[in-house]
Order: sequence, then C-alpha cells, then structure tokens
Amino acid sequence: MNVERWNRIGSRKRESYRVFDVREDRVVSPITGTEYDFFVIEANDWTNIVPLTPDGKIVLVRQYRHGTRDLSLEVPGGIVDAGERPIDAAVRELREETGYEAGEVVHIGTADPNPAIQNNRCHMYVAHDCRPVAAQALDGAEEIEVVTVDQDEIGPLIVSGRITHSLVVAAFYYFDRYREGLVTT
Repeated sequence: MNVERWNRIGSRKRESYRVFDVREDRVVSPITGTEYDFFVIEANDWTNIVPLTPDGKIVLVRQYRHGTRDLSLEVPGGIVDAGERPIDAAVRELREETGYEAGEVVHIGTADPNPAIQNNRCHMYVAHDCRPVAAQALDGAEEIEVVTVDQDEIGPLIVSGRITHSLVVAAFYYFDRYREGLVTT
C-alpha cells in the first residue's frame, strides 16, 4: 500500500479561542474513497530559544502550567505573532520572560508539535552571549522564575523528570546536534 496525502473536500471553522481556533475538515481517503471528518487545532507557530550566557550556562524559566497543573522548567518561548518572523519572536520572548538580551541567534531546528491534530510548527534557536539587560516584561498571566544551569545538568534534568515539556526536550535534542556540528545554519 502506498500512503498518499488525503484530499480535503470541505472545511469550516468550528470554534475560536484566545490562542487557537478549531477547524473541521471533510476529507477523502485516497485509497478507499471513504469520507471522514477531522478536527484540527489551528494555532500560530511557536518558538523556543536555548539561551547561553558568556560563561556557557543555560538560562531556563520555571512557571506554572495550567494544563498539567504543575510547575514546569523550560527554555524561554512562546507564540509567533501574526506577521512576526520566528527568530524575532524568539528574541522577544527571551527578553520578556528573562530580561536577557541575545548576541548571535542561530536556528537549530523546527518540529511539528502534534501533526495529528495541530497545524503549527515550533521553531528552535540557540542564543549566544546572553546577558541580563532589563527587568522581565511579563504579561498579567505570567509568573516566571529565571534559573541558570550548567549545560551538563540538562540531560539529568530531562531523565529525572524535572524537564518534561516535549518541545523543550526537542529543543535540547537540536541543541545537542548543533554542538556536535550536525546542524548547519
């Protein structure tokens, strides 16, 4: 059996929320010709940035996440605003969430957060020579603690379950490939 793209024969917006919309698509299987309905979460792309200080430490953020109802240790990141380049969103999120400003910023990878039900992508960057230059500029629903760790602590933080956000784990995967010279810019 050769798997192929499915043909969309209809689409309609179902619901709209602050950070995403829900779309219903009517599609046809190219193999059986059977029609199905699928729901897609439409969202802006996201960005994550791995910030490195001049002495090689990684800047992380700790915040409460409502989905898991727990604290989460992550890299800075967030939504790419309409019309904004992903790299600009990464630099903006770094500054807003941590007060740090980046030197050189390098794209290290892009991943689909959940292609089964979402249409967006997550763009990942590493930022070199990050330094604190301002106070955090958090929105009203954010409470973020800034934490710095040695690079060799990241693996144990993931394995121990202290870093659990899958897109942050993906960012560190790309970061490791970047350090190995396997990511070309």
